[in-house]
Amino acid sequence: MSFQAYLDNIETKTGLTPRQFIALAAERGFDDPGTKAGTIIDWLKQDYDLGRGHAMALVHVIKKGPKIDAKHVGGSGSHRDETDTLWLDGKDTRPQPN
Repeated sequence: MSFQAYLDNIETKTGLTPRQFIALAAERGFDDPGTKAGTIIDWLKQDYDLGRGHAMALVHVIKKGPKIDAKHVGGSGSHRDETDTLWLDGKDTRPQPN
C-alpha cells in the first residue's frame, strides 16, 4: 500500500483528512519536536482505533510534513507513490495526474 493510500484509508475510516489530524495533534501539543511517536500512536489508537501502520503514516505528516523520500516514488512496487508530496486535504479534492 502506498503512503498516500494509507492516508486515504484513514480518511475513509475516520472522516478526517490528514490536515485535520495535523491540526488536532497541534492542539494537543503533539507537533512539538520532542513528542515521541508512541504518544501519537497511543492517541490515534485510543481515539480513532487506528493500527500502528496507519498511525505511523500520520506520525510522519504530523512531525515531518507532506514530503516523502524520493526512493518511495515511481516504480512498480505496491508501496510506491506517484509523487514525493502527499496530499493532505482530502482524497476527493486531490488533483488527478495529467
